[in-house]
Amino acid sequence: MPVAQSEISIEAPIEQVWSAIVRFDAYPQWNSFVRKIDAPTYPGVTVGAQLALHVHFANGKEVVSVEAITRFEPPQHGAASGTLTATLEYEFLGPLSTLYLVRGRRIQTLEAISPTTTRYFTHERLRGLLASAAPIGLVQKGFEAHAADLKAFCERRSA
Repeated sequence: MPVAQSEISIEAPIEQVWSAIVRFDAYPQWNSFVRKIDAPTYPGVTVGAQLALHVHFANGKEVVSVEAITRFEPPQHGAASGTLTATLEYEFLGPLSTLYLVRGRRIQTLEAISPTTTRYFTHERLRGLLASAAPIGLVQKGFEAHAADLKAFCERRSA
């Protein structure tokens, strides 16, 4: 199964990084991969909400991907570990998904390493009959750009 993922340490509090991730209307200010998201505005974001992601791949191709939020967990302390974490997850809803040809669910997690440092991790595994034909290399480059852009944006705001 094709997989794309990226991880980065961000010198900003988890609440600030979470705010950047869920304030979809601000994506054009900082995100070179997902340049725009048509979605409910924060704080009206909930599980089940649909998103239209305007994705710009490194090869110049642009697509609109319809997704639905499947997990929306603002920063909270884990019951077992006590670590402050947050999760945003959404699932691809396009026709290829409906036909079980390409299915994917992107997860973005945050973990407070300290009061001023956050670990960001994003991961997506594609499944389905045509998953191996998906442009996973472009998705990987996009995830790396997304993480770097998020880091730069949040660290500028923390300075």
